[in-house]
Amino acid sequence: MVDDRVASAVAHWKPRFTTNGVVPLDFERIVGGLEVWDDWCRAWCDGAAVHEALGREALAAGRNRSAGAHLAQAAVYFHFAKFVFVDDLDQMRSAHESAVRCLNDALPHLDPPGERHEIPFEGSTLVGILRKPSPGGDHAAVILVPGLDSTKEELRSTEALFLERGLATFAVDGPGQGEAEYDLAIRGDWEVPGAALYEYLSSQPGIDAGRIGVWGVSLGGYYAPRVASGVQQIKACVALAGPYDFGAIWEGLPELTRNTYRVRSKTPDETAAREHAGTLSLAGRTESITCPLQVVMGKLDRIIPWQQAQRVVEEVGRNAEFLLLEDGNHGLANIAYKHRYRSADWMAAQLAGA
Repeated sequence: MVDDRVASAVAHWKPRFTTNGVVPLDFERIVGGLEVWDDWCRAWCDGAAVHEALGREALAAGRNRSAGAHLAQAAVYFHFAKFVFVDDLDQMRSAHESAVRCLNDALPHLDPPGERHEIPFEGSTLVGILRKPSPGGDHAAVILVPGLDSTKEELRSTEALFLERGLATFAVDGPGQGEAEYDLAIRGDWEVPGAALYEYLSSQPGIDAGRIGVWGVSLGGYYAPRVASGVQQIKACVALAGPYDFGAIWEGLPELTRNTYRVRSKTPDETAAREHAGTLSLAGRTESITCPLQVVMGKLDRIIPWQQAQRVVEEVGRNAEFLLLEDGNHGLANIAYKHRYRSADWMAAQLAGA
């Protein structure tokens, strides 16, 4: 008998995993024998190890392009080993360190290559991966913001959408995310870390400071508009499957999501976590979003009700475009082809005209 947490993870997240780099047959093999949640992290780490070994073998043979592909894929598997595995923090962190190691080793061999950047922030460090579509010129760029349980290691397929349209990408781990989650808690005022990320990115060679946008998914779909509300230099914003008020939907969140939020908000119990979630709200902020905003939402989202996205659009007004898809789940990974290209085209057009 498969326990509820395994069943929930498989039911909710299969499209997301396969859209973001997991081979569908690998997904079936890894979760096929899983019955208890305690085995989740180990099973995914075992799957990741296969791809890492292929990457190390390719590196040793000088097949660097293949090595980059294998290691980046291993990073995604290690990431999904840890993504909501907060019951065993030691095991989770070990998987996460493996994800970071594999991505770091892959970066020089990706096409285009990636650069790791560390940004000092409030006594800790935010990490971003910068990729430019070509070596020369000053590129428009997009800051890519993951959600509650995602990290920069999960964003390769998203990066590709923007890179192939001539935009640089800066995939980040912010407070409560990835490499920053151990020192910095989730916070609602993302205009503060957003400003630090913008200032750093805008100072980099080959980046046009006047043409920088922000994209976010899930809780990142809340963070991105918060950045746009406080960093007026942001020229365009895409909010994918984000909430208006996270506290208002707390009771409907899956157990895995609530547990993960409790850990990454560094709150002692669910009561405190729910109270903290109430600080993640766009109330009083939407009138400050003056750049073009595209809000993308699925009506079948079982985590964030689509009406939350509708509220963002209504309050922002004429600057906002609403792409509401009847058959989209959370993050719309089940119908990625219906929105990903469109959002990438929209961002490219906005930054071209900035």
